[in-house]
Amino acid sequence: MNHLILVLNCGSSSIKFALYESDANGVPRQKVWGGKVNGITGQNPTCDTSRTPKAPLQLDPAKPYHAALEHIRNLVVQEQGERRLSAVAHRVVHGGSKYFAPVVLTDEILADLRTYIPLAPLHQPFALEAIDALLEMYPRLPQVACFDTGFHHTLPMVEKILPINWDHWEQGVRRYGFHGLSYDYMSFALPERHGDLARGRTIVGHIGSGASLCAMLNLESVGTTLGFSALDGLMMGTRSGALDPGAVLYMMEIEKLTLEEAGRVLYHDSGLKGISGVSDDTQVLLPLEAENERVRIALALYVRRIAKEIAALATVTKGIDLLVFTAGVGENNAIIRQRVCEELGWLGARLDASANAANSPVISAPDSAFTIGVEPTNEEWVAAQRTYELVQLQSRPTPRRVPASVEA
Repeated sequence: MNHLILVLNCGSSSIKFALYESDANGVPRQKVWGGKVNGITGQNPTCDTSRTPKAPLQLDPAKPYHAALEHIRNLVVQEQGERRLSAVAHRVVHGGSKYFAPVVLTDEILADLRTYIPLAPLHQPFALEAIDALLEMYPRLPQVACFDTGFHHTLPMVEKILPINWDHWEQGVRRYGFHGLSYDYMSFALPERHGDLARGRTIVGHIGSGASLCAMLNLESVGTTLGFSALDGLMMGTRSGALDPGAVLYMMEIEKLTLEEAGRVLYHDSGLKGISGVSDDTQVLLPLEAENERVRIALALYVRRIAKEIAALATVTKGIDLLVFTAGVGENNAIIRQRVCEELGWLGARLDASANAANSPVISAPDSAFTIGVEPTNEEWVAAQRTYELVQLQSRPTPRRVPASVEA
């Protein structure tokens, strides 16, 4: 019998879900079914799947997140039919300095992961809430955490450490890096596409609403732009990216901002949205830039920051053999890719205009100093495959203690 693996990616107001079917050879990359619940904490939650269009969803306002998970469970039961659900894979943003590889969750591990909530307050609590809920629904089913920070455990010390007091390093304040499941997928896909070239000096740009870059040597992370938090590095849709900490201290002092208010500014009211005053979406902003100066400035800074950070990571890798764009903007916005590569013209970047317009796997011109590509990411499959490998390798996970009424 083929087995199913459910993959969950939980945000503060949405849950993405997907089913993958495994066999003796592993997990095929094409999911068999999936969908998304949106607006969980809002007035008009919706759900759509690969078989059904978006539709309104009624959720218990007292426990909307738990109700959304109940709805997903019911959909999974309908979809699985006679097939066996063998494991649930969770994208967990933060594994701290202790967890790198995927793990089957136990009470002890969950307790550790809760201590990392301050490191990722906008993501960690919701993944843990989903894990708790599903462990109650399926107490004997292996629940696996796949960490977004895990891929970057290969960062050398000089990249991990931050230029502050050593005591903070010992307290866990360091560069962790994120988008690790996406970069892990690139470690599979890029050698298939580009052969040994991908094992050289590779820089990948995961450019979406959240965005980062990863420098790789031999398909391992040696540098990345996201750091201790998801606020570092590139300018993003609503997040500031790297910012003089003195500016934050100034705002808090002059405007008397609380920590929560400062966090809202940096996470939700900055980036493209904050500067343009219009939107956090490049596709919305591009048609407006000719007549809106703030939009024009926002896009110019957005592109400049990507190009500057690529050039900076080229210092880490001592040059570039392969530059790859992935994620929503990276995969689909030819204009942004063009402008970034124009800024990198001094490094020898040259695009083939027609290939770029078509979002082709290789978009560089023959005279480019390095290969430039576009590669769709597949974070859900990575979580499913890593979960398959883990559950296959170990005998039986340590069961989580649950109330007798649930266990029965």
